[in-house]
Amino acid sequence: MAARADSPRKRHALELFSGLPAHYGRMGAMLSFGQDPRWRRTLVQAIAPQPGERVLDVATGTGLVAFELAHRGCEVVGVDQSEAMLAGARAALERRPSLAHRVRFIRGEAEALPFEDGEFDALTFTYLLRYVDDRMATMRELARVVKPGGRIGMVEFGVPSAPALRVAWRVHTRAALPAVGSLVSGAWREVGRFLGPNIEQLHEHEPDLARLWEAAGITDVRQRGMSFGAGLVMWGTAG
Repeated sequence: MAARADSPRKRHALELFSGLPAHYGRMGAMLSFGQDPRWRRTLVQAIAPQPGERVLDVATGTGLVAFELAHRGCEVVGVDQSEAMLAGARAALERRPSLAHRVRFIRGEAEALPFEDGEFDALTFTYLLRYVDDRMATMRELARVVKPGGRIGMVEFGVPSAPALRVAWRVHTRAALPAVGSLVSGAWREVGRFLGPNIEQLHEHEPDLARLWEAAGITDVRQRGMSFGAGLVMWGTAG
């Protein structure tokens, strides 16, 4: 079943992101040691968007992936449940007038997308599955709006598998992230405190994300670990 709009998980996600848009791109890069932009570029390369294609970017945030897709000549719809993040995306679009005819942003929820079956040639999403109540239902809904044979791609945080790297990752996520976030704002401090445990919970509850995708009807699923396992790019084909 889809997540309720008033579910605790969804309310927390909305509250968490309400104070972030002004520094979102810069802080995402800083907290990932400059790796987040590289992960997003790898995502776009993986789905191989072609000029003129219609692409849906779910959990678009401030539009970082949406703008990269538009630069490649795609018609892009960015969807996010947070009005605050969408306001940041629209402000960023105003600074990119050359892309105004290719990008639009609307409010929506990944669990119940306001589109017909097979409307899009491709779909991307970033850091989404940790914030939904029913991951299987969400993956099926994402696949529903993509044409058969269309590409679906994701960026998500990972957890390094090597013991020494995992220790270093835990120190970074439990101590460094809150400390760096607190230098910017209270909202970013809370994000720093939240991320490490939340990332681990996702991978504990869904240790095989590829199998989740396949069960949702997505085929030819591939994945690439990034930055010693701290990032994950996954892509596949809509059935």
